[in-house]
Amino acid sequence: MIKITLPDGSVREYASGSTPMDVAKSISEGLARNVISANFNGTTVETVTELTTDGTLTLYTWDNLEGKKAFWHSTSHVMAQALEELYSGIKLTIGPAIDKGFYYDVDFGDHKITDADFKKIEDRVLEISKEKHEFKMRSVTKAEALAMYKDNEFKTELIQNLEDGTITFCDHATFTDLCRGGHIPNTGIIKAMKILSVAGAYWRGDEKNKQLTRVYGISFPKQKDLTDYLELLEEAKRRDHRKLGKELELFHFSQRVGQGLPLWLPKGAALRDRLEQFLKKAQKKAGYEQVVSPHIGQKELYVTSGHYAKYGADSFQPINTPAEGEEFLLKPMNCPHHCEIYNAKPWSYKDLPKRYAEFGTVYRYEQSGELHGLTRVRGFTQDDAHLFCTPDQLDQEFKNVIDLVLYVFGSLGFENFTAQISLRDPEKPEKYIGSDENWEKAENAIINAAKEKGLNTVVEYGEAAFYGPKLDFMVKDALGRSWQLGTIQVDYNLPERFDLTYKGSDNELHRPVMIHRAPFGSMERFIAILLEHTAGNFPLWLMPEQAIILSLSEKYENYAKKVSDLLENHEIRALIDNRNETIGKKIREAEVKKFPFMLIVGEEEEKNGTVSVRRHGQEGKGNITIKIEEFASLVNEEVNKSLKSFEV
Repeated sequence: MIKITLPDGSVREYASGSTPMDVAKSISEGLARNVISANFNGTTVETVTELTTDGTLTLYTWDNLEGKKAFWHSTSHVMAQALEELYSGIKLTIGPAIDKGFYYDVDFGDHKITDADFKKIEDRVLEISKEKHEFKMRSVTKAEALAMYKDNEFKTELIQNLEDGTITFCDHATFTDLCRGGHIPNTGIIKAMKILSVAGAYWRGDEKNKQLTRVYGISFPKQKDLTDYLELLEEAKRRDHRKLGKELELFHFSQRVGQGLPLWLPKGAALRDRLEQFLKKAQKKAGYEQVVSPHIGQKELYVTSGHYAKYGADSFQPINTPAEGEEFLLKPMNCPHHCEIYNAKPWSYKDLPKRYAEFGTVYRYEQSGELHGLTRVRGFTQDDAHLFCTPDQLDQEFKNVIDLVLYVFGSLGFENFTAQISLRDPEKPEKYIGSDENWEKAENAIINAAKEKGLNTVVEYGEAAFYGPKLDFMVKDALGRSWQLGTIQVDYNLPERFDLTYKGSDNELHRPVMIHRAPFGSMERFIAILLEHTAGNFPLWLMPEQAIILSLSEKYENYAKKVSDLLENHEIRALIDNRNETIGKKIREAEVKKFPFMLIVGEEEEKNGTVSVRRHGQEGKGNITIKIEEFASLVNEEVNKSLKSFEV
C-alpha cells in the first residue's frame, strides 16, 4: 500500500500501482470524468501513470491552469502529427504549452506555410482527435533516441544534453515524439482547435542559429470555448495599444531612431506628464524627495551593484571614452545611482527614513524579436523610488508603500488584482546574492506586511529579484488578462555592496534596509496596459483633452473661443473644431478620437450662453443643453469623484 496526500492535507491509502485516475474515481465519479492531468511529487504526470511510492498528488481539470497546459501540450503533439502528414520531410523541434495555447517550432525545409494552409491543418487535427488515441509514455535508451532522430539535428542536440535513463517518448496513433510527459488521457477530449499565427523563431532563441517557423495554436474541450476566445481576441485587437496609440496620436516608433525606442508625441507627452504629476503629488505627501541621476554610469558602478554580472548580456555594450580603460554603460537600473546619492553624506538614525524618488529612464538591449509596442522596449522610464530605513522602520515603510500602490490602482480603475509574493528558488541559490539570513528577514517582512494589509496573495518561488524578494501586483484588465503592474522589493544586499551606513543611537554604524518600489513599473508599459484596459477611454482627469467644442459653422468661431476660455478658467482641457465640415463628420471624428465630451455650439447656444453636450459612446442618448458653468461643474465633480485625495 502507498499513502497519497491530497491538496486538502488528507491522506488516503491505495494499492501500489494505482493511478491518478483511480484516486479520482475513489473521490467521485464526477471528478473522474473531468480530471485530465495530475501532478505527483512536483512532476506533471498522466492520469494513467502508476504510482508506486508515497507522495503528494494534485488532480487537474480544465479549470486549472496546469490542466489547460497539459491539454495544450497534448494538442501540440496532434498538430505535429498533422504537420508531418501534410508536409513531407519537415523536421520537428519543440512544442510546449504557453500561457494561452501552444506552439511548435518546425523546420519546413522547402515548404511554405501561410494563412491559407491553416484550415486543412485544423481539419486534420480534429480528424485525429476524434479517433480517441491514448497518449502513452515509454522510456528509451539514449542510443535508441539518437537512432530515432538520426536525420533531425534539432532533436539530436536535445538528446545529447540528456542523461541515459531519463529519456522518454510519447506515443499516440502512429506518431512518436521526444517528450518529458504531462498529457491528457486521449485525443478525443480535444473538440476545437485553431491555428492563430505563424512567425519566425531562431532555434533555441539564438540569432546565430537557423530560423524556424513557429506555429501558434490553441484548443478547447468545447467549440463554444473557442468561439468565445476568438471573440475576445477580436476585442483585444480593437484595444491593441499600438493601434490606439496611433489613432490617438500618443507615440510613434521610427526606424531611424531605432527599434524599441518610443517617441512621445505632444498628446502622449502630456499624458505622461499628467501621470507623473499625479504620483509626484502623492509622493510629496508621503515624504519622498525628488532626485535626478544621469543616463550613464561607469561600468564599475554596475559591477559593484551586481547588475553587470546578472544583466550585462542584456545591456547595451560598454561605451569606451578617449581615456584608456574608461568604460561607461547606459543605465540599466536606477538603484545604484540612488545608493550613491545616499552615500553623499553621513546619516544618523534620526534622519531616517530617506525616500528618494525619480522618474529615471533606463536602457536594456532586448532582442529585436521580443520587442512589442510599449510593453517591451529598449528605453523606458521607471517611476522609481528607493527608501533607506532602519530595520525597525521597515514594516511601517513597506505598508505605506502598499497604500501608495493601492491609491494608484484605485485612481486608474484597476480593481481586480492579486499580490504575488515573489521568493527565491530554493533549488537555484546561485541566482541570488547575499546571505540566507538577510533573505529570510526580507522575505518575512514582505509576507507579514501583505498579511497585515489584508491583501489577496499568492506565493511564487523563483520570481525574486537577484538582490531581494518582491511583492508584485498582478492586475487583471477589462479582458481578464493578467499583467504585472507595480512592485515593492526589500533589499539587505545592495546596502552591503555599497557600504551604506547610518549612526545608531548606540553611536555605532549600522546598515540601512533598502526598499525598491515602482507603482507604475515603467511609464511605457503602464500606459500600454492602461490604453488596452480602458480602450483609450482614460479616466476623465487623465484625458489629454476632456472636451472638444464643435461649431455648427465658422460664424460661431468667436463663441467657441469664449467657451474654450471659460473652460480653461475652470482648468478643463478643451479643443475647438472650427473646420468648414458638417457637424455629423465632426462628431464621427471626435468619437474616433475618444473625446469624453463634445460641446456643440450654434445660434441658440450663443444666444443663451449654453453648450449642447454629447457624451462619448452615447450616440443620441441623453444629450443635454446647459450653461457653460454648469458643464464645468459637472466635469470637475466627475474628476474629483474618481481622483480621491491620497491620505498618508
